[in-house]
Amino acid sequence: MSRFLALLFPLLATASLQAELTAEQQQVPLEQAPADAKAAKIVLIAGMPSNKPGQHEYFAGCALLHEWLKAVPGVAPVMVAEGWPKNEAVLDGARCVLLFMDGGDKHSFLEPSRWATMQALAKAGTGFVILHQGVDCKPERADAFKAIFGAAFQSDIGCRGHWDVDFTTLPTHPILQGVKPFPLLKDGWLYNLHFADKGVTHLLQCAMPDSSRKTADAKAHAGRAETVAWSYERPDGGRSFGFTGCDLHANWAEANQRCLLLNGILWCAKLDVPANGVSSETTPEHIAKNWDRKIFAAKAKKTDAAKNPKKPD
Repeated sequence: MSRFLALLFPLLATASLQAELTAEQQQVPLEQAPADAKAAKIVLIAGMPSNKPGQHEYFAGCALLHEWLKAVPGVAPVMVAEGWPKNEAVLDGARCVLLFMDGGDKHSFLEPSRWATMQALAKAGTGFVILHQGVDCKPERADAFKAIFGAAFQSDIGCRGHWDVDFTTLPTHPILQGVKPFPLLKDGWLYNLHFADKGVTHLLQCAMPDSSRKTADAKAHAGRAETVAWSYERPDGGRSFGFTGCDLHANWAEANQRCLLLNGILWCAKLDVPANGVSSETTPEHIAKNWDRKIFAAKAKKTDAAKNPKKPD
């Protein structure tokens, strides 16, 4: 009987995990090895469902990037769901690993064996892209995050929230090739990060509402343009890129955001970035695909409705 349960449990666990994916999401190929062994492998790791519909759409965002990257010659994207590969062999030989997931206490790659894999990838020179609140970490991890990603969000000085921003001036950098000054509306941001001492280039900076400056350090720098995208040339020879936007899924409609992210992936993989940036196309229907089933949001809405029943007209 015990042997039967030992065999049954992994099957039940797999079924439970698979149930998190919608029927539409299950059509997206996951953890498939590249057909061309010589192509640059880019692994896109999407986190578990989180937040409200249209926010933290980690799977849908990675699925979009996967589709656009397939059109780039010499690039082989590999999609991973639910925060970490079921088969870690998909990480072997990766030129770049993108992490789009919850941060803080919810990080999916900090379990000891997974973190050891992350460190081994970094030592091998693998590039990393970290998006949105993935750069948020526990205080004891801050130095390690700075060493791998070039930055860490900490609540001692960091601020976060949702508002409109406008990137009016851009420096010269391969990641910004083809990117023009642009606004982003209603996105979620983390800023006033702790950055690595060397190797960091601040790519996107913009004004932040002074009302968002909740920490003493942030208040002391009222009016300063704050960094929300950066590149990092690591001492180990690898490259990393971070962007604290991507909270609002609708902003994938902004061509400059798409170009920024796709360029950043290629740069971290040590591939040439086209002079006019990586091109991509999308439609509202395209962006509406592969959203998560927001179980927690639905439960919260149901609970709120029970606590605050609608009065009859």
